[in-house]
Order: sequence, then structure tokens, then C-alpha cells
Amino acid sequence: MTAPLPPGDRVVVIGGGIAGLSTALNLAPLPTTVLVKARLGTEASTPWAQGGIAAALGAGDTAELHAADTLAAGAGLCDPSVAARVTAAAEVCIADLAARGVRFDRGASGEIAFGLEAAHSRRRIVHAGGDGTGRAVIETLSRRARAAASIEIVEDARAIDLSVEDGEVAGVTAVRGEETIFLRARAVVLATGGIGGLYAHTTNPLGATGSGIALAARAGAALRDMEFVQFHPTAIAVERDPMPLASEAIRGEGALLINARGERFMADVPGAELAPRDVVARAIWRELEAGRAVYLDARAMGERFARNFPSVTDLCRNAGLDPATQPIPVRPAAHYHMGGVAVDAHGRTSLRGLWACGEVAATGLHGANRLASNSLLEALAYARWIAKDIAATSARPSRANAHASPVDTRVAPPERVEEIRRLMSASVGVIRDDAGLSDAMARLMDIVAASPSHSQLADLAVVGLLVATAARERRESRGGHHRRDYPTSSPDWAHTCTWTLAEVWQRAGAFSAQRFSMKGI
Repeated sequence: MTAPLPPGDRVVVIGGGIAGLSTALNLAPLPTTVLVKARLGTEASTPWAQGGIAAALGAGDTAELHAADTLAAGAGLCDPSVAARVTAAAEVCIADLAARGVRFDRGASGEIAFGLEAAHSRRRIVHAGGDGTGRAVIETLSRRARAAASIEIVEDARAIDLSVEDGEVAGVTAVRGEETIFLRARAVVLATGGIGGLYAHTTNPLGATGSGIALAARAGAALRDMEFVQFHPTAIAVERDPMPLASEAIRGEGALLINARGERFMADVPGAELAPRDVVARAIWRELEAGRAVYLDARAMGERFARNFPSVTDLCRNAGLDPATQPIPVRPAAHYHMGGVAVDAHGRTSLRGLWACGEVAATGLHGANRLASNSLLEALAYARWIAKDIAATSARPSRANAHASPVDTRVAPPERVEEIRRLMSASVGVIRDDAGLSDAMARLMDIVAASPSHSQLADLAVVGLLVATAARERRESRGGHHRRDYPTSSPDWAHTCTWTLAEVWQRAGAFSAQRFSMKGI
């Protein structure tokens, strides 16, 4: 049974990470409902962000330099106007967080302390609590949101469908316990995070499976750059799922990468350990393919390691490692999705009434390879712009015909989820080729065809299919997308790619017309 909540002049924000909570707080005094899948702050990726927030606020640094570094890392696919606008917004975004109570790390003189991360030309990474920046930010925003009179937080609620009336998003269907609820809305904001949970090796919460992308795709929204997945080079290779992360800032402070022979295999690579993430991830992957384990060696830091990186120290010690005296075993893991729901400068998607913020959105900032610590800044900046845009948009009359669609509310069987995760890591991972991508497409199409329409299992397979299809289509290597059979970048592919789900069905049908059912479309 579907239980509608009172409509009002409501904005619905789906997701409770930095993107969702910042948007909701910026929307005040507009009534806003925030839907989160679990307890607020427990399943978002933000609390896991160790690196910090990139902000060109230090002496000798400028937004222009930050934008130039962003463009260089993005391998030719960043939108220069977006890079300029986001990097210029850093000062006001950091000031907003400070005003809301985030305590940034400061030096002896009281000025904000800045760290260095890969592919940044300046020390410009702002931290709060060392490598616990994400946790500090989300705890502060959660407190503010719970105290805000304009914000209603609905926890343990999984959004499963968008209501689209006459080409316009008019509401959200969600499941809470055994109850299905429907929320009419003047605007819906997707802030659902990324897709890392679709991979067997990931640093993301396991709930980060692209649910917002699936919602938008089924509603008909345009998607962009789905093939570009960033694999963090230094996930800690212990028996944990998801994998703990050894922050890039550790390499910024001088830690080295060595293989099982003790060889520093990055020494002759431009940038060495601080080369762009895709370069480092592939170098580590090749060592692993050759049968050589890889380690992050921070022993030269001694006891300073524990002071600078308390979270990583705890993670290591819980796994029986002492980073002051032992190298840390590492491997690449799915970490960030540069692609997602295509949005404009205001965060608007191609569907009226639908905005997207944070990792679920493809803004044009990241291009083919996200520059370290740009993601939290992007979320903060677009949260401001989306809230301003929604506030300036006239409220629509409550639509009597807005309704929930019949959907399958069952949670995907764990064994089928693991099947998809293993497939994605094996065939749509750090290094790809036509054979692996074709196999992934065929198997994912089979899962969709055999699953109930709009089911969670079908959504997981659909998101995987979107990534695999886009990756097979892009016959080159660029940024986070590397093809063993097309190992170089091509000027013919120096552009972004936009898809709709219908176009992917069409392409998949051409790929294997006899294997795919159009069920559920």
C-alpha cells in the first residue's frame, strides 16, 4: 500500500551526504524532505573522505592555478568554464562550512593549514581533524540539518522510482520498512553518490551502487561520461569489504610505493608517486598482474604517521599492521565515478523538476579523471547553485495526477549482487578490453531480462550495463578509462559522450539482438 505524505510546497532531496545536506540547508526556508537509506550520516561516502577539500586559498595560490591543474588531470574532457567557476567558489564554500561549525586544521599562526595531493601544483588541501575531514563535515552538517525547522529527515527510506508527468518530475516513491510512501514535490534533487559498490574491490560504502543514476535513467534523463571510473591506487589490501583507504595525502607527505622485491617502480614515471591517480593505479595493477604484491612504504615517517593520519593508523592496527614499522599492502579499488546524470551550470538535469548534485551528477568538472579532493568542493558549490535555482523557480501547482508507479520493492539477493560486483571488477575495471566488456554486457543484459521491472537487481545490472556499454563504445584510452586493445588516446574521442537509457538499449540490442529483452521500458 502506498501512503502519500502531505504535499505542500516541498523539495525532496535524495541522499544525506555532503551534497544532499548542503543543498537542503541552502534551501531554507523552503520546506525540504531529505530521504536517506539508513541513519543519517552512516551510509554516505562523505564520512569516508580522508583527503579533504581542494581550495586555492593559500599564499602563492590562485583559483586559476587550481583550474589549470583540474584541466590537466581531466585529460582533455573537463569543461573549462565549469573548472573556473567551481575553483573560484572555494573561498565562499569553506567560509560556509566554517560558519556552520566545521573546525579546519590550522597552523601555529592560526591560518588554515594546507596539504598536498597528487597532480596539484600547490599545497591547497584543507583538512578538518587530519584525515577525518569527511567525518567532521558530515557530523556538522547532520547536526545542522536535524536542528533546521525547514528540513524533514526521513531515514531508512530507499527511493525506488521518480514520478514523471508530462515530461516533468513530480514526485518520488520510496520504501520504508514494509511501507511504500509517495512524496509529491515541486523539485527533486538527486544526491545519491556514486557506483563504487558495484565493484568487488571498492573504497565506497556498499550501498553506493548508482541508485540515483538508475532512477534518472529510467525516467529518461540524459547521462554523461559513464565509462570514466576512478580507481584509487592505494586501497589497503586486507580482508575488509569495503576496503579501507590509504589517503593520497600519505604519498603527499613522502610515502613511497614499492613492490614485493622492494623496488620503487614509480621512480621513473613523471610525478612518481604523485602522478595522476589513473597512472598510479595502472602501474600498481601491472605489478599485481605480474604476481608482485605492492606496498605503500611510510616507515620513514615513523611516529609522525600516527599524528598526521590517525584514521589510517587505526585501520592498519585493526588489521594487525603498524605503518610506522611495516609497509602497507595496497591495490587499486573503485573509488569515484566521473560520469553520471548530465547537469547544466545550475545543476539541472535534462528533465524538468529534477536536479543532481555531488558524485551522481556529471557537471563537466572532472573530465576523464578527477583531480584529488575536488569532489567535496564540487558538491558544496553546486549545492549553493541548485538551491538558488530552485528558490528562483516558481512552485508548481500540486498535481492531482502525480502518483506512484507499481514497482518491485524487494532487495536484491546478496548472491546476485556479488555476481555483478565480481563481473564489474573483472571486466569493467582498471584495464579493459573488447572481450571483457562484451562478456560483461551480455551477462548484465541477461540479468536485466530475467529480473522484475524496476527491481533493485535490475537497477544494479542497468547501471553496470551503462558503464560497460559506454566503455566498449569509447575505443581509446583516456584518464580513468584504459583499453588494453586501444592503449593510446585518440583525437577522434576528445569529447564527452551523452547517452539515454533508450539509446543504450538500442546499442545493446544491436550488439546482441537475440539476447536482450526490452522488458520494463
